Formats: sequence, structure tokens, C-alpha cells
Amino acid sequence: MGTTAPKMSRTKLSTTVSPETHEFLERMIARGDAATVAEALDIIVGRMRQLDNRRRLAEATAKYFAQVDSRAAREEGELAKDMASAANTIDFDTEI
Repeated sequence: MGTTAPKMSRTKLSTTVSPETHEFLERMIARGDAATVAEALDIIVGRMRQLDNRRRLAEATAKYFAQVDSRAAREEGELAKDMASAANTIDFDTEI
């Protein structure tokens, strides 16, 4: 006998979207990428949040390196080489 997955807490959202957006959401369902319009929106918003987090991280990293002294920058460069080598086999899009 299988177990049922716990239900996620959901918030009611009632809105209208463009015909193109509606078609896109329906195609996601037809392809099996989502079971419902709500799930399709959750997937899209999740991806947008991921992209926003990456953008904010890139901005914070650039700000840090713009302010760091040369000795620390050299040390960071050495660490970056080691980390890049270690992370070479990681697919970050599936890990995040």
C-alpha cells in the first residue's frame, strides 16, 4: 500500500494572464512538466527566484572584489582555482 505525499500549504491566488502566458502554462502541463497551472507557476517562480539569487550573489561578489586589497585578492584567486577544479563535475542547475 502506497503512502500519500503530504499536502503543501497553499495560498489562494486569483488573477488573469495574457493568452500567451496561459498557452505556455498549458503546454507545460501537456508536456508533463507540471500537473496543474498552480504547479507550473510554482516551477516558474522557483526558477525566477533561483536566477534572482544568482544575480544578487554575482553583485555581492563583484562588490567584494572591488573593495578587497591585493594580498587578499591573490589568496582568493588561489582558492578560486582550487574550488573550480573541485567543482568541475558538478551540474549546478540540478544541484540548486
